[in-house]
Amino acid sequence: MDQGKNVVELANVEVRRQGRPIVKDLDWTVRPGENWVILGPNGAGKTTLVQMLTGRVFPSYRQDTPATAKVLNYRLGRVDLSELRTVVGIASAAERALLPGDQPVIDALMSVLYGRSVRGREEYEDTDLQRAHDLLHIFGIAHLAPRQLRTLSEGETQRVHIARALMTDPQILILDEPTAGLDLGARELLMLALEEIAADKRAPALILVTHHVEEIPRGFTHAALMNEGAIVSSGPIEDVLVDDVVSSTFGLPLKVSLVEGRWSARAIGEADISTQL
Repeated sequence: MDQGKNVVELANVEVRRQGRPIVKDLDWTVRPGENWVILGPNGAGKTTLVQMLTGRVFPSYRQDTPATAKVLNYRLGRVDLSELRTVVGIASAAERALLPGDQPVIDALMSVLYGRSVRGREEYEDTDLQRAHDLLHIFGIAHLAPRQLRTLSEGETQRVHIARALMTDPQILILDEPTAGLDLGARELLMLALEEIAADKRAPALILVTHHVEEIPRGFTHAALMNEGAIVSSGPIEDVLVDDVVSSTFGLPLKVSLVEGRWSARAIGEADISTQL
């Protein structure tokens, strides 16, 4: 990645739906070498932000308000989506739903190189096949290569889809709630794999979307908190994940802790729980 080029550059950005802003006043910059986590309650705008970064929805440009919305110098809303998707990989529940369950794992990885959900008669290089096997090995699932997707556990499936997102050698990898639905063991195995990726200087910039600070792997350097369609705080992770800021974002008194590189949060004091449910 060009070290002089911002990974993401948003200034005064909004996304409107039926004339109403879904996300608004977004000012956010991701620089080379930074790995970001985006946190916030349900309905905060996290999914819309991810959809914009991957070209699924477009930012709204208004003539009266200068705005910037770029990913790796591609202007969002103006870039060829097929080109954008070669540099931005995403692993999400929506992407998982597009893949038929009766295909082998190895085919699911290979097909993404042609922007397909099913492997056809495309020709692949030996290096492509080797990359697929190498990625499966990194995630500890090399033995699953011939298995059909529908036979995998939730944890195995998540790791396959992240490996698939890495197949095109993207410059950005977006992980949209990657640990959702996983039991404790599967979550920790996935966390270890993500920590290994985050520690690799050759890895893409990582953007993790989650509801829970407990699901932040080691190696994430920055955080952005979202609420009501806006980024309310962003910066180095130790500066953002502090009690008062996290409490304000989630509307509940919280104690945030960092122990051996892993984050946690718990409710404190007397809170009117009925107003939070």
